[in-house]
Amino acid sequence: MAWGKKKGGRKEPLFGLPAALSDLRLNPADRIPGGEDKPKKTTKSSAKRKSEEAGDEPPRERKAQASRSGAKRRAKTRGGFGLGRLVYWGAVLSLWGVIAVIGVVIYVGAHLPPIQSLEIPKRPPTIQIVGIDGSMLAQRGEMAGANVALKDLPPYLPKAFIAIEDRRFYSHYGIDPVGILRALVTNVLHRGVSQGGSTLTQQLAKNLFLTQERTMQRKLQEVELAIWLERKHSKNEILELYLNRVYFGSGAYGVEAAAQRYFGKSAKNVTVAEAAMLAGLVKSPSRLAPNRNPEGAEARAQLVLAAMADAKFITDEQAKASIGHPSYNVKPVGAGTINYVADWIGEVLDDLVGQIDESIKVETTIDPKLQSVAEAAIIDELAAKSVKFNVSQGALVAMTPDGAVRAMVGGRNYSDSQYNRAVTAKRQPGSSFKPFVYLTALEQGLTPDTMRQDAPIEVKGWRPENYTHEYFGSVTLTQALAMSLNTVAIRLGLEVGPKNVVRTAHRLGISSKLEPNASIALGTSEVSVVELVGAYAPFANGGLAVAPHVVTRIRTLSGKLLYMRQPEERNQVVDPRYVGMMNAMMRETLVSGTAKKADIPGWPAAGKTGTSQDYRDAWFIGYTASLVTGVWLGNDDNSPTKKATGGGLPVEVWTRFMKTAHEGVPVAALPSTPGGWGLSNLAQAASQISPPTAIAPAPPNNGGYRPPPPTRANARPEAAAGLDGWLMDRLFGGNR
Repeated sequence: MAWGKKKGGRKEPLFGLPAALSDLRLNPADRIPGGEDKPKKTTKSSAKRKSEEAGDEPPRERKAQASRSGAKRRAKTRGGFGLGRLVYWGAVLSLWGVIAVIGVVIYVGAHLPPIQSLEIPKRPPTIQIVGIDGSMLAQRGEMAGANVALKDLPPYLPKAFIAIEDRRFYSHYGIDPVGILRALVTNVLHRGVSQGGSTLTQQLAKNLFLTQERTMQRKLQEVELAIWLERKHSKNEILELYLNRVYFGSGAYGVEAAAQRYFGKSAKNVTVAEAAMLAGLVKSPSRLAPNRNPEGAEARAQLVLAAMADAKFITDEQAKASIGHPSYNVKPVGAGTINYVADWIGEVLDDLVGQIDESIKVETTIDPKLQSVAEAAIIDELAAKSVKFNVSQGALVAMTPDGAVRAMVGGRNYSDSQYNRAVTAKRQPGSSFKPFVYLTALEQGLTPDTMRQDAPIEVKGWRPENYTHEYFGSVTLTQALAMSLNTVAIRLGLEVGPKNVVRTAHRLGISSKLEPNASIALGTSEVSVVELVGAYAPFANGGLAVAPHVVTRIRTLSGKLLYMRQPEERNQVVDPRYVGMMNAMMRETLVSGTAKKADIPGWPAAGKTGTSQDYRDAWFIGYTASLVTGVWLGNDDNSPTKKATGGGLPVEVWTRFMKTAHEGVPVAALPSTPGGWGLSNLAQAASQISPPTAIAPAPPNNGGYRPPPPTRANARPEAAAGLDGWLMDRLFGGNR
């Protein structure tokens, strides 16, 4: 290579036309797009070779310009490609979205009953419970009034629902996109769910066919069913179905039931103000029911009136005139103690008639008058003395000697607690269980005049005592039962055998599990009020077993008989001789024993008090030839009372109830022992008691005699706050 020669070879000068065209070059940007064939791909090495062959090197400016032009072309190509891809993928996603929607619709539809088999379901069954006099006591199930035709309703009643629930009801096809959009915007603005987008048709579909669960699947099912309803029924048919099925609170379904519940009138006769209140309830029936929240119901009714005026269904003057004028005629729902009876009936219905698929009327043995008296006796006694004695709850069961329940109170207030303390709760009966011990002893050959020792006793380290820790020595069984002496009951239970005592109690009607141990004589095994009262009934009826019952007949509302209680063949579970002896012994409890406060003028009565350990339960079960009644008082948490005893509050409740229950009823005698139990027993009792005391004349028709009081050397009577709550000092000395 020669010195000074540039790389690339010598460049010769050009003249003329070649010189003019030498700087003219075409680049890709100068070409018309699509106007010529695509240039062949040139590699970097071949381009370099061609440049060398041409002996030409482009200036830097042309290189930069060519780079910028290429970048623009590539950017333009990429831009066109991005828009195309966007359109393409948008179409693909739209297609898949449509497929997904179709799939969801198919899936949701597959979980619905077949559309061709769907029918408007029947109304849920209603259980009407009536008393012995035929009066309505309670209603269970859903309170459904008769179907009311749309044409029979005042025109402003259905319009009230349309105004507040679905203004576009007559223009949509089951779902309302405008309403949904409006509700969505409103909820976004309020940052919460303040407005719903469901149409009346959707609400009807939910009420007829679906549950109340809040799930997307249920909502989609609701939409499908709403469209089906719109195709199958006219708008007026849908509106009529809606008005007759929607829930209005307090167990009322349909406008007729709601109007009767809240206003004491037919839906055909409601005023504009009442129609507005009914329409306002469906948003939140439990919260806005006027018997529970009158202020909330009234405020909601005013919104409905404003909506009706805005929709031109009523004038502004009508809306203003109707504000604050609904005529309430409501009663507190669920507070009455009759609801404890209704719950008990609900538990036994399945055994009596099986599954209920239509509305029924249940005829019962309940006497509404006695039920009211029993309720007042429990509530008033607790209101006056619950704080003093720390007693919060009570229960009462009254039944005829053949087991027909006339009154039942399962607690102080049903609306506060639905727990039935008369049927479900089981508590220690205390000394009210002792009659089963004494009956067992009589059946093993002892008599009411048999003497036993009231003295300290020890059973495997257990030392049961009387309340005062003092004892009376030799006493008759009658005196021991009347005075509720614990040591005598324990001795007697061990003598006859705890297992035999348990058998006796079960034979008379106790169904609960009883532990056959020494403490069974003091009532340490738990029982319910209704079974204990039922187990006392044989003493009042001459020794026949009874089954406590409350249902006599069950009919459909059309009159079809589903069940009738048949007279049952009652077994003789106690010999009449022993029934008379027990009645004589337990009558003494009311004459001179722990239940001396009990008094039914003119009526022979008997019974037994009971107080469990630490004064946790206070009982009195008493009876006449007409009625057997048991009362329990205590606390649900089994906490001790402040020395509430069976001879105190329970006897007071029992006396108040029984006095009213026996008004106007012919006096009848308790069953007595035919011919007494023999003069030899009388002589035995008289010779064993020192000092001799003249035998008191027997009360009329009690089948026995009143025994003399025991000698009490160095002993003082049990105090009023004793185990059975009786005042022994009233039996002796100046207080007798």
